[in-house]
Amino acid sequence: METTRHFTATVYVVNDGATALHEHARLGLTIPPGGHVDRDELPHEAGLREVSEELGQEPTLLGDRPEIPAPAGVALPTPRYQLCYDINVHEDGSVGHQHIDHVYFGTVPTRTVAPDDGEAPPDAWEWYSPAALRADAAVDPDTARIGIEAIEAAAGE
Repeated sequence: METTRHFTATVYVVNDGATALHEHARLGLTIPPGGHVDRDELPHEAGLREVSEELGQEPTLLGDRPEIPAPAGVALPTPRYQLCYDINVHEDGSVGHQHIDHVYFGTVPTRTVAPDDGEAPPDAWEWYSPAALRADAAVDPDTARIGIEAIEAAAGE
């Protein structure tokens, strides 16, 4: 059986020592903003768009673009992580669908949440400090670890 793979982008956004997470209604997971990379987008552009749609903010991505002398090309922002998630696992253990997630860190100027229509409402979002990430059992260990790393990276900028 063939596995279908979709590219996705996630941005752990930080403001004043905390990162924004929400409970995804369909997935039942507490996660940062993110979603599928559209056909006409690069992964970092999808991440920026998703933050704009879900939080109503324009993030600044952390990290540098490597300087590569490519006459016909340009270096893209490097994701902090690239993760492969099995989305549709069949009873026989085969995987029908995966998400290849490009994970970025970014900062936003405020904690105001003003999502586009159709997105999770503002009260679905919560700003998590490192202590809250460690303490909240609803936050998966990988989300907590990466969230803390994003907060530390933002503090170092």
